[in-house]
Amino acid sequence: MLGEHRYTVRSTWTGDRGTGTSGYRDYDRAVTLEIPGKPAVLASSDKPFRGDPSRWNPEDLLLAALSECHLLSYLHACVQAGVVVVGYEDEASGLMVEDGRGGGAFREVMLRPRVTVADASMVDAAASAHAQAHEWCFIANSVNFPVRHEATIVVAE
Repeated sequence: MLGEHRYTVRSTWTGDRGTGTSGYRDYDRAVTLEIPGKPAVLASSDKPFRGDPSRWNPEDLLLAALSECHLLSYLHACVQAGVVVVGYEDEASGLMVEDGRGGGAFREVMLRPRVTVADASMVDAAASAHAQAHEWCFIANSVNFPVRHEATIVVAE
């Protein structure tokens, strides 16, 4: 099934403290992200960039998108391989490096999924399914830095 898929999001800056962007320290980095029919996400810049650490920032959202995309692609790969997954958790991390000119870039992301399968006979196929998931992940295929994974496969007790 081939096709084009378009996505939309509304980003609304809610950080005007009364003087707009009159100075670098004069405004809040608060943003609300909305998609019709879905709960709003409260976002900001990261704390080192004068943001609110209690809100999601763009770096968090990118890492979350990569982790979730791999997870969903992996579950599909397991179904096709006859692997019954009964649990999946990922402790993903990413490295972003500032360039000293006001910008920067992610250098890499490491996914660390811990997968629980129903039977010991499924462990090898479960491990192999990560490569297929990586190939299928739309988000990983869209970034210009490596997205690696170090998976752990365990058998349900």
